Amino acid sequence: VQLQASGGGLVQAGGSLGLSCAASGRTFVTYVGGWFRQAPGKEREFVATISWSGGRTYYADSVKGRFTISRDNAKSTVYLQMNRLKPEDTAVYYCAAKRTYDSVGYYYTARTDYDYWGQGTLVTVSS
Repeated sequence: VQLQASGGGLVQAGGSLGLSCAASGRTFVTYVGGWFRQAPGKEREFVATISWSGGRTYYADSVKGRFTISRDNAKSTVYLQMNRLKPEDTAVYYCAAKRTYDSVGYYYTARTDYDYWGQGTLVTVSS
C-alpha cells in the first residue's frame, strides 16, 4: 500500500488549506486514517485521526476547532481541512494508515500505531 499526500503550500495566517491522502496498491477500506506533522527541529507529532467508518475523529488540542479530518472510502482518500491557520502550524504534514478490523476504533495517536506512511507535504503559514 502506498500513501500519497498532496495539497500543501504557502498560505497567510488566518487562511485555509486542504490536504489529501490517497491510498493505492493493495488498497483496503478497513484502516484508521491519521495525520501527523513535523516542524523544523521538532519531533513528529500527532494531528488528527479518523475511524474506518468515518464516524469518529480525534484531534490534538493545538488544532481542535480549526482542523477537520474526513474520508471518502470509495476513493480510498483521507482529507485534512485546515482553517484559521497559524504560523506555528508550519510543518511537513504526513498521512498515515493503520490496518484494522474495527470500524469504530479511532484513538490512535502514536506514530508506532500506524503501518503505512505517506511521503509528506509541506505547509508554510506566513505571518
